[in-house]
Amino acid sequence: MTQPACTEDEFIELWRTHQGVTKVAAALNVSPRSVSMRRRFIEAKHGIKLDAIDVKARYYKHLAPVEHNARRHLEIDNGTVIVFSDAHFWPGVRTTAFRALVHFIGKHKPKAIVCNGDAFDGASISRFPRIGWDSKPSIIEELKACREHLGEIEEAAGKAKLYWPLGNHDSRFETRLAANAPEFEGVEGFHLKDHFPAWLPCWSVWINDEVVIKHRMKGGIHATRNNTLNAGKTMITGHLHSLKVTPLDDYNGTRWGVDTGTLADPKGPQFRDYLEDASTDWRSGFVLLTFKDRMLLWPEVVRVIDEGKVDFRGQVIAV
Repeated sequence: MTQPACTEDEFIELWRTHQGVTKVAAALNVSPRSVSMRRRFIEAKHGIKLDAIDVKARYYKHLAPVEHNARRHLEIDNGTVIVFSDAHFWPGVRTTAFRALVHFIGKHKPKAIVCNGDAFDGASISRFPRIGWDSKPSIIEELKACREHLGEIEEAAGKAKLYWPLGNHDSRFETRLAANAPEFEGVEGFHLKDHFPAWLPCWSVWINDEVVIKHRMKGGIHATRNNTLNAGKTMITGHLHSLKVTPLDDYNGTRWGVDTGTLADPKGPQFRDYLEDASTDWRSGFVLLTFKDRMLLWPEVVRVIDEGKVDFRGQVIAV
């Protein structure tokens, strides 16, 4: 049996010093996955909470608030961009797709990471009525879950630029406040972006003026094709959770309609009662975009195939 790198008391002390998976893993010379698993085990065993602190938030706190731009522009000659969406981060849930995302960020060193909408779920402020006596996390619990997960991505991101085109669930946060407390407009904390200063908020990200990343556009099973057909650009969207790549060729050449799937588990607690145990055409994973001499190569998907396993480029990868 493999001996742990330190005792539980030493682990707790290390966590409280570094307050992040990546730094604790480096201190112990073990994998981030091992740190995360042991953290959850210790939390359950001792009934404690080992919170992660967003170190970037501390750094950015004294700076001017990040403005929300409708459109962000990004120029990439050579390199990769990782796009994930529809994480619907939930307290206490760390999905296979999320673990794979952190792994791929470390391995591929992307130029940019795009959180393509609906990182925040807003279950307790949904326009849909409560289903029976179901239990939903509070706003502060959801914000903590988002900060913890996005903070881990930030730690792994290095110098990558971070973008967040807002989704319809993300918008619930400010929509509820604008409708019920309009007199607090402009007060710090009343905008979702105030809580995530490392991420550039927008409605869309344009790469080399040919690739458009936004949360949603068309609906229905042919949305990916219709998106790029109508836009005349390669369209990278989320919202429908379908995780697929649809090529389209015409006199202008090849472009793609891409759905970035969901970083959540399709059978997770966010959707369990809402779906009434129905089957879905949803897939958990994310998308890797590779640019060569400013040209987008065929977009690639990272797909969850089982707990702790994803497939990519013909290989099964454990995360």
